[in-house]
Amino acid sequence: MQTVFLDRDGVINENRIDHVKSWQEFVFLPGALAALRWLNLAGFRVFVVTNQAIIGRGIVPASVVEDIHTRMQVQVALHGGQIHDIRYCPHDDHAKCDCRKPRPGMLRDLARRWNVDLTHAYLVGDAWSDIAAGHAIGIRSILVRTGRGAQQLARPEIQQHPPDHVANDLLGAVAWIMHQEEVALTRRGVAQSLHERSVGVPLFSVR
Repeated sequence: MQTVFLDRDGVINENRIDHVKSWQEFVFLPGALAALRWLNLAGFRVFVVTNQAIIGRGIVPASVVEDIHTRMQVQVALHGGQIHDIRYCPHDDHAKCDCRKPRPGMLRDLARRWNVDLTHAYLVGDAWSDIAAGHAIGIRSILVRTGRGAQQLARPEIQQHPPDHVANDLLGAVAWIMHQEEVALTRRGVAQSLHERSVGVPLFSVR
């Protein structure tokens, strides 16, 4: 089964300089819910892997992050999508843990737990650290320009860890992934998703 690992802030929801500290501060990016619906309709498993050092820094307790994730999953399901599992790293850089991206610990844990076929797995992120984590376990990675993505393209780390593709947003990334996997949706499904997004993206072939 095809699998997509997603970063959270800047990919699914708006990134905040002061961090997403409550559900009230969580705002889905345009097209994100439609993209998650596409993945569900096409039979992809979806996992979220997110650095949440705000826990280790004492800004919010882990229970707040988990509440945000529960509410996010509910909203995704209400819009026809599904997030199968979530991993978050609560540590700051100085902890030198294996789970904080660019280290691939969260991805490896999910890959083992869910028996992921890495030849049909992708990672979508908005930072070089996401791309590096994907490359560390040998999966194709897409950088989106939302969140920090547009600025990240100018960073030297991106030259060391170049993405396999650059997309405008999650919907564009999902369209590229489906093209790679030769997956097609109905015209009705595509039209419904694009209706929720103000700017079109290059589409895969449709029936």
